[in-house]
Amino acid sequence: MARRARPAVVSSAALGVLLVAGPLAGCSAAVGTSEPTDGTAVGAQAVEIPASELAQITTVHEATGMTLLEGPTFGPDGGLYVVDVTAPPGAAKVLRVDVESGDATQVYTDDTSVLTSAQFSPLDGSLYVTDFMGGRVLTMDADGTGAKPVFEGEVDGAPMNPDDLSFAENGTMYITDAAGAQDPYWEPTGRLVGVTADGSAATVLASDLASANGLAFTPDESGLWVTHNTGNQIDYLTLTDDGMQVATAHPAMHVDAGLAQVDSAAVDAAGNLYVGLHNRAAILVYDPTGKLIAEVTIPAEAGVSSATNIAIQPGTTKGYVTASGSDGGFVYTFDSLAEGIRQSNGG
Repeated sequence: MARRARPAVVSSAALGVLLVAGPLAGCSAAVGTSEPTDGTAVGAQAVEIPASELAQITTVHEATGMTLLEGPTFGPDGGLYVVDVTAPPGAAKVLRVDVESGDATQVYTDDTSVLTSAQFSPLDGSLYVTDFMGGRVLTMDADGTGAKPVFEGEVDGAPMNPDDLSFAENGTMYITDAAGAQDPYWEPTGRLVGVTADGSAATVLASDLASANGLAFTPDESGLWVTHNTGNQIDYLTLTDDGMQVATAHPAMHVDAGLAQVDSAAVDAAGNLYVGLHNRAAILVYDPTGKLIAEVTIPAEAGVSSATNIAIQPGTTKGYVTASGSDGGFVYTFDSLAEGIRQSNGG
């Protein structure tokens, strides 16, 4: 029997995940509010925002039996960078998508990594990706050259399974660690880890998380949302001034997702929180108070079963969803409720 998700245990110093059946994906008391004005009513309070296909990016890999797009993030060149979690050696593990044409080009591959998220650093503009099975974070140029580990190894005596990644404005990295998620995967043994910008020091900020997955700062960085993939729970945390300890934490939302599981997350300029789903082709949208106000939906005939991650192009209301299923990996577009900002990249 699956265990009930517990609130985060916060340290005093302070794929989704690969499940039994195979890899999964995997990612604010915030400022401002917004009211949806378009779409079809979903229940009494939320509206439906339809998504449309931009392009098919990958097909199912024969070697791994699936494809799973994740980590959409906009680079300085305006391209949308995504990772394919299940790409085998030699296949594209990081791709750049031209959001005008939908064309995708390979940026990076290697023989060993399982990449689950991507972000560009606000300090040096380099691309950072999490290697779930390698327990490390890699950095590289936007063209995929110069790849090297910036962080790897155990934290507080335990190995890492880094899932999603988010940057504070000062370059500090925040990583969800799905450690222990495989044995069995529902045990609440995940962690939230803070890593200095140069990768030299790491601190466990919170533990006992049910497969920690998505994370997203509020627009003013006063709060941090953290999703629990196997707990269908979203926590809200505030950090100390140095960003390396948790000041407060509580379970903010319990998601009624049925057979689906919450995945990665992103925010818009108004503080609305967009939450991806595994095993359901939809994105849930909450206002800064935690009220469900919209659902981004992908047509049932699209041939995808999950919509795990989100990015909103900075300065626009053009939203993008990584969606995957038996027909391959796709990028879908939708109209967001407010403009994108740096934190609108879903990790």
